[in-house]
Amino acid sequence: MGKSYIGIDIGGTKCAIVQGNRQGQILKKAQFATAAGGGPAAILEKLSAQIEAWQVEDLAGIGVSCGGPLDSEHGVILSPPNLPGWDHIEIKAYMENRFGVRTNLQNDADACALAEWRFGAGRGCRNMVFLTFGTGMGAGLILNGQLYKGRNGYAGEIGHMRMSEYGPVGYAKPGSFEGFCSGSGIGQLAGSYALAQLQRGMKPLYCESVHALSQVTAAAAAQAAEAGDETALQVYRTAGTCFGRGLAVLMDILNPDIIVAGGIYVRSGHLLRQSMEESIQQEAIGACICPVVPAALGERLGDVGALCTGMGEPV
Repeated sequence: MGKSYIGIDIGGTKCAIVQGNRQGQILKKAQFATAAGGGPAAILEKLSAQIEAWQVEDLAGIGVSCGGPLDSEHGVILSPPNLPGWDHIEIKAYMENRFGVRTNLQNDADACALAEWRFGAGRGCRNMVFLTFGTGMGAGLILNGQLYKGRNGYAGEIGHMRMSEYGPVGYAKPGSFEGFCSGSGIGQLAGSYALAQLQRGMKPLYCESVHALSQVTAAAAAQAAEAGDETALQVYRTAGTCFGRGLAVLMDILNPDIIVAGGIYVRSGHLLRQSMEESIQQEAIGACICPVVPAALGERLGDVGALCTGMGEPV
């Protein structure tokens, strides 16, 4: 059967744990809510109990994927904003002491970059950028055939880049790349566009009164755009324009073979593509323009990313 690996994907809403092999195949999976009573100690015990229950033969490594900030070198989770109470959790030491196998910790963008590079849209490339484009916007960088982390592991925090003096808030910065290009940011953008329309006496499909403004989401705006609502289409055109500007910066500076985007780009890329491509053509050096494609692993991406983290980084 070959060696087995465990992948653990810790998110703000749920934790997923998988068993798989070196070919990226998921053999078993379990998941449960992160907000279980007892905080991180209870979650670590639950994860460990699941590994023990599976009675994994020939376990070669454990990988943990988690949102930052974290110290991947020492395997410590450092108070991620979406994980209250997870303060200085030494998860590498915990798992290695309990199971006696090497454990690796990566931020979720780097883990997903490894997954798409090994088994997805980036196979065969030496230079690839992966963008999360989900609740937030982060990047995992494969440069010259290696995962690039920078001096202290913070390389790829592209969401913090300023796109405009004003705009939706992402990464605690109004007008940031994450503000315009993330689930949270597009929801904010859709809300501001809806308010302007409501003040003119018009009602977008995704928000029919000012009382509903706080409930506006990127998903609701996407659904309205699919139905032809002009306000929702404009929201995604604006997001696409800003996405293209951010991509142009990445293309000009890093000159990748390909840019792979997950999350919203997988689901709603067709709503972004025209304005994104127009923006890239306007902003990027022609010789640096490269394909921009949706993540190929789809809903398996987080699971395979955690599994790849357990395998270690290829050299």
